Amino acid sequence: MDRIEKITHLYAEVLQQIVPDPQREGLKKTPLRVAKSLEFLTEGYSIDPGEILRSALFHEDYRHMVLVKDIEVYSMCEHHLLPFFGKAHIAYIPDGKITGLSKIARVVDCFSRRLQVQERLTMEIRDCIHQALAPMGVAVVIEAQHLCMMMRGVQKQNSVTTTSAFTGVFLKDHRTREEFIHLIGEKLH
Repeated sequence: MDRIEKITHLYAEVLQQIVPDPQREGLKKTPLRVAKSLEFLTEGYSIDPGEILRSALFHEDYRHMVLVKDIEVYSMCEHHLLPFFGKAHIAYIPDGKITGLSKIARVVDCFSRRLQVQERLTMEIRDCIHQALAPMGVAVVIEAQHLCMMMRGVQKQNSVTTTSAFTGVFLKDHRTREEFIHLIGEKLH
């Protein structure tokens, strides 16, 4: 039995425990759909995020901030298996090496497509960029809404969680960090 078949079987068992008629038309294929969905939502485990950055590495004498902001984030809370979603803002200051801009968004997707907590997600993105590019510094801020807080438990629909992680010059130089914070709050486009 392959992975999709196993997950399908398990979700069929779950539905039998919570639904009066798990065989009704709308639910018959739900276990298979959930299995395929989970396969996609957790595909980040099978991808090397560092390799994503290294696949488009270029030597360039550029030593100013590179900022990619408003990168959409969709992930699954590992505590409740409910989605959280929002935006990531990522900057680095190159030290002789740059990467393709789309690769930064792909790294976000890679780590987001794992069962996560926002705090770890923020640090994993920071550490991956720092290790792959060896820049003068990396800054990551993620703003997200968590359905585990909105739909259940405390039920706070308008809450937003913000996490940040910095290395290098973003830690040491408050002006550089302030410039980053200012830029992610500005509407420049």
